[in-house]
Amino acid sequence: MDFELSREHEDFRHVVRDFAQEHIAPHVAEWDRQHHFPVETVRAMGDLGLFGLTASPEYGGAGADFTSLCVAIEELGRVDQSLGITLEAAVGLGINPIATFGDEKQRERWLPDLVAGRALAGFGLTEPGAGSDAGATRTRAELDGDSWVINGAKQFITNSGSALTSLVTVTARTGTTPDGRPEISAITVPADTPGFVAEPAYDKLGWHISDTHPLTFTDARVPADHLLGDRGRGYAQFLATLDDGRVAIAALAVGLIEGCLELCTQYAGERETFGRPIGTRQGVAFQIADLAVMARAGRALTYQAAAMKDAGRTGAEFKQAAAIAKLYTSEAAVTATRIATQVFGGYGFMEEYPVARFYRDAKILEIGEGTSEVQRMLIARGLGLPVE
Repeated sequence: MDFELSREHEDFRHVVRDFAQEHIAPHVAEWDRQHHFPVETVRAMGDLGLFGLTASPEYGGAGADFTSLCVAIEELGRVDQSLGITLEAAVGLGINPIATFGDEKQRERWLPDLVAGRALAGFGLTEPGAGSDAGATRTRAELDGDSWVINGAKQFITNSGSALTSLVTVTARTGTTPDGRPEISAITVPADTPGFVAEPAYDKLGWHISDTHPLTFTDARVPADHLLGDRGRGYAQFLATLDDGRVAIAALAVGLIEGCLELCTQYAGERETFGRPIGTRQGVAFQIADLAVMARAGRALTYQAAAMKDAGRTGAEFKQAAAIAKLYTSEAAVTATRIATQVFGGYGFMEEYPVARFYRDAKILEIGEGTSEVQRMLIARGLGLPVE
């Protein structure tokens, strides 16, 4: 199928690239050192329309395709992964579940502010004992009259405790199915709900600018109409959400590879050893050539999957393409940052150079939105192998 980016996509890429260079690049090193979540810059991303790219115009969105969102995430990721994941999580994990599974009242209540970037929403799936095994959810929600009462904990939740966070959608056990399995439903919990606490932010290896918290729920009571979609369908809803998210994470990884390629190419032409630029040395030049291959291959896999999504091909073939794109690009990004720090030598180990931050930021790409092991399991199953 044809998945070449259109002229409109490329024009939009330049808009986002200019924004990232002007509003993020000059400050990102300091934000990273301070673990600072730049609220005003996130609002400026909203003013640019990034959070509403794929949302319906009915709620203030642009009604653009999924490919456009991937372009925006890639371009932010070239400069900073933290703000790239802020956009990815805000749209893919915050807005999409409400837009896709919410009723009209829920969409009218929450989407306008989320789409405009005036507010952020989190996606509460992972728990201390239930990460990739999302079916092992322990958080419970009991229906008490006209309210759900929620007790439990979530961890590693992006956009969940910032000054802009307005709600978190969580999975919770709401009963037992007829065949004895846990009934898992999705429920939206406003940030000001008594009993809902965003605990202190994590001290992370990377993504220092991203807002990430553990969450606790102690008799947190929300109205019964905060149930998102049908009761007992929360697990299926979140799995569908993750398919899109894997492609978006692939776009973020492509941005990281592109950033490494650009920095290394420039540095190899300027840095001299023994009277010649290091780019004349095969040991350096060939590694940079490998970066170019990773970037080209990763982009092809990512935008092929995005094109399938835009064409409405969201069945088994899309799930396979999403897993392949996510697996390849995330592992390539980790390799790319290792190459970049090696090309920069001792300077690559210094925090004053972006490649050191990229090196720290890359590893989580192999873990978030489904680990590399989960992707391999999904790919193997897609090949008909009965892997467990």
